[in-house]
Amino acid sequence: PDPLVGPYFEETIYVTPSRLSAERQEEVRRTSAAAAKALGLTDGPLHAELRINEDGVWPVDIAARSIGGLCSRTLQFGAGVTLEQLLLSHAVGKPEASRARLNSASGVMMIPIPRAGRLRRVEGLAAARAAPGVAGVAITIRLGHEVTPLPEGNEYLGFIFARGEDPTEVEAALRHAHALLRIDIVDADEEPGAPLTLEGAGETRRALS
Repeated sequence: PDPLVGPYFEETIYVTPSRLSAERQEEVRRTSAAAAKALGLTDGPLHAELRINEDGVWPVDIAARSIGGLCSRTLQFGAGVTLEQLLLSHAVGKPEASRARLNSASGVMMIPIPRAGRLRRVEGLAAARAAPGVAGVAITIRLGHEVTPLPEGNEYLGFIFARGEDPTEVEAALRHAHALLRIDIVDADEEPGAPLTLEGAGETRRALS
């Protein structure tokens, strides 16, 4: 839903199914297929990123791969089959499970890094995970790690997952969960302190006191 405006075009939220019109979605499908064909990609996964404006649909990134990061956790097929399982079954020629989606709507937020420094702690995880519609929250950067936002940085703090009856409900759940998180980043030159347990995690990670 976010327009990914410049200058850095940071990715934030992906929600499925799309809220674009059926006509626009078909245009996206045709443009992606034409771009893949031009590159000789005829079988297997396809990663396609496109920009849409009043002049049409424009391919930005086309690659022979699946979706990156943990974003594929938003998708489940058949009897709980993951996207990776579906792709592997296709690759080795095994019968594929049903491609029917299990959830009517789902989405993921890539938690942005608000400022440069060292990740001291993340609070509010329990509240975010318990929020309506939220399916999970994963902090993928270890505490005490130096973080850098765009454009110099190339990672996210983690991911928030949500499911619901429709895309609007899912988007609202993701934004609400993100608002519940309190991300504490200190200056990078501060010395590490005692180990701190990340709220909601089962392991102790090095952080700042």
